[in-house]
Amino acid sequence: QLATGTVQREINTWTFPTLVLCLYGFFYMMKPSEPFLTPYLTGPDKNLTIDEPKPQNHMLRVLVQLSRDLRDCYSSRKLLYWSLWWALATAGFNQIVNYIQVLWDFRAPSHSSAVYNGAVEAIATFLSSVTSFMVAYVKVNWDLFGELALGIFSTIDAGSLFLMHFTTNIWSCYAGYLIFKASYMLLITIATFQIAINLSMERYALMFGLNNFIALLIQTILTIVVVDSKGLGLDIVTQFLIYGSYFAVIAGIFLIRSICMLLSSKCRRKIARSWKEPLNLAEHEPKEQTVTGYTTRL
Repeated sequence: QLATGTVQREINTWTFPTLVLCLYGFFYMMKPSEPFLTPYLTGPDKNLTIDEPKPQNHMLRVLVQLSRDLRDCYSSRKLLYWSLWWALATAGFNQIVNYIQVLWDFRAPSHSSAVYNGAVEAIATFLSSVTSFMVAYVKVNWDLFGELALGIFSTIDAGSLFLMHFTTNIWSCYAGYLIFKASYMLLITIATFQIAINLSMERYALMFGLNNFIALLIQTILTIVVVDSKGLGLDIVTQFLIYGSYFAVIAGIFLIRSICMLLSSKCRRKIARSWKEPLNLAEHEPKEQTVTGYTTRL
């Protein structure tokens, strides 16, 4: 009787879910409203069609539109350079975040010393949010000095990575990581803002998505070449020397470009002033001649 009661309870347990699933499948396949909805939706009021679009033409239109959007996005030299920094720096940043714990464990093994890795990550996140928030209160002509800021703070990032490579003190490693992450978050906020204000809202997903894809591609190449055993297979300390050199190259690119931009802007201002001074003299000459009693026809 006990076995019979157990079987009966199991049957009762499965009866209701099975009935619900059967009813759902019946009404799902039956679709009683479809004969009435289809003529209504394809009528003159709704102007819909039941003809399926040709996949080849649709795919071609999508590819053509995508190529036009990409051309419009990256035809601006300003957006191109900001996106270049975004991709390069994000690839390096992701690589540092992935392997920083390995470096910390090498400097101060967790089984033999007290570690504060979690606390340092929390402080780094807090400092990053503070620096990102401070960008809104900084009044700078980013069109003129933006790339100079990219070069300066990329140099700071490179210096913090070199510090983590050469030091043997875990606290110096912690300090270098805090500086590195805060500087990167400051710059990525500026870069996001500069790209967004020079881009239509419909193309945000395209440009930011492509920039992140290129960053992941560069990061994959870095991992294969520097970390993987099929590549160089370097130890963790030497890896951070490579990463520091990587950010030093980024800093050099944008420092050189920003200096060239500032020099060219200064030259343009000098030329504009040199053209403006003769015009001002020409405007004042008739007034002076009238005061002295002479008239000259120009």
